[in-house]
Amino acid sequence: MTTENSLTVITTVEELRYYLGQAMKLEHATIPPYITALYSIKPGTNLEAFHIIRAVAVEEMLHLTLVANVLNAVGGKIESTLTDPEFIPNYPTYLPTGATDFQVGLVKFCPETVATFTNIERGEQDVSEDNPLVVSKGGRENLLRVRNSDPALTFYSIGEFYSEIVRGLFALHKQMGDALFCGAPQRQITPAYYYNGGGDIVPVKDLDSAIRALTVIQEQGEGSRVGAIYDAERELGHYYRFQQLQKGKYYIVNKDDPEQSDQPGEPTGESFKVDWDAVYPLKPNAKLSDYPEGSEVQEAALEFQKGYSKFLADLEYAFDGHPEMLIPAVGGMFRLKEQASQLIRNPIPGMSGVNAAPIFRLD
Repeated sequence: MTTENSLTVITTVEELRYYLGQAMKLEHATIPPYITALYSIKPGTNLEAFHIIRAVAVEEMLHLTLVANVLNAVGGKIESTLTDPEFIPNYPTYLPTGATDFQVGLVKFCPETVATFTNIERGEQDVSEDNPLVVSKGGRENLLRVRNSDPALTFYSIGEFYSEIVRGLFALHKQMGDALFCGAPQRQITPAYYYNGGGDIVPVKDLDSAIRALTVIQEQGEGSRVGAIYDAERELGHYYRFQQLQKGKYYIVNKDDPEQSDQPGEPTGESFKVDWDAVYPLKPNAKLSDYPEGSEVQEAALEFQKGYSKFLADLEYAFDGHPEMLIPAVGGMFRLKEQASQLIRNPIPGMSGVNAAPIFRLD
């Protein structure tokens, strides 16, 4: 175990399954913040921002599905994962990777929110003697801790977290061979069962397909390599999609000759305006207790929370050996916007200038 330029934490199949389970928590932890910001945008405004955030949220669903495929392939347990009461974080929260320089909350679309989104999707840090791969800070809750080790050890970024899972897969496959992939093939989500959008699904049956699935997650977030804004499919990485909102200008990816694409931090595409005022003033990190007992907004918040819990239960059922149920489950996520609209357009009684917001987890 080292706190310098590398961290080896996955040495057994049990540990691999543990970290893949945590990866599902990680991928999901980004979805409520993204869709809360999305819902807060007033209809007909900020179309660029709406499409950017929605596309990223859809791809996070792809990431969750890909992790489920890898976990199923190595014989992991899906049941009671998404329906665990602690699966939904208590926002605001640190991401499960453990980085402590920012928190993620359920807040309206604003410059600070977009800055948080770029932190979520940031790439691996520049590793040096003065800037080690693993940060060490104490006093945190809701973090992915390095198992069986110093609880202060954490991963700086999502990319580094997945790099350790990839390393663990290679190491365990070297020891066990194809016996590592002992899961039933019929549990895999294949293209036949996957909704259209967010990228290609990768059924996992061996080391190559497992690495390919995890690489999709890494590259869609931060880009395919240092100094590149695009992933292996020559699509703009999440980090740079959000950066467009900060700069008010689109990046250009040259799909025919990707090395001629824009450089990081230097978009050259069409400019657009972000109207930070065309947003509903949502209650930040709203709790059910913020709404007066028996009020319409409290009832609407409860209905949304029930709907979101059903969405997670339906997802779990699909991942847990019923892949044909995935498309209906994901459809449930998009129908939640209708329920959210009943909240976000209404002020909270007794709170002047503050509108209701969706509740994902009960107090």
